[in-house]
Amino acid sequence: MSSGTGIQELMAAETRASQIVAEARAARGDRMKQAKVDAQSLIDVYKGEKQEEFNSRVLAAGGTGGSASAKLQAETNNNIQAMQGQFQSNSQKATDVLLSKCCEVSLEVPTARVRATQKAYGVAK
Repeated sequence: MSSGTGIQELMAAETRASQIVAEARAARGDRMKQAKVDAQSLIDVYKGEKQEEFNSRVLAAGGTGGSASAKLQAETNNNIQAMQGQFQSNSQKATDVLLSKCCEVSLEVPTARVRATQKAYGVAK
């Protein structure tokens, strides 16, 4: 009977060990969840600090950004006007160049093309 009680003791020990392992896994999961919450709170605090720092630098550098936007818009308008002026001054020149190239058609057939055509159709000179 001692072997029967030994087996029972081993089974009881195995059950206790599996319970301990299950409890350890659950505790580990809880610790991981808590660490994630703590890390997220630290990230949020850091993000807030950096956002405040950025906002203070933006205000120190040029206000709310409206003046920078107006400056950029004015610069863009000046560039557009300059490009439109260039277009007006160069459009006739570009048209003249295109028309001259279209009208320069050479009606001469190269001799190599003439020979190749004659050879292909069997015409001998």
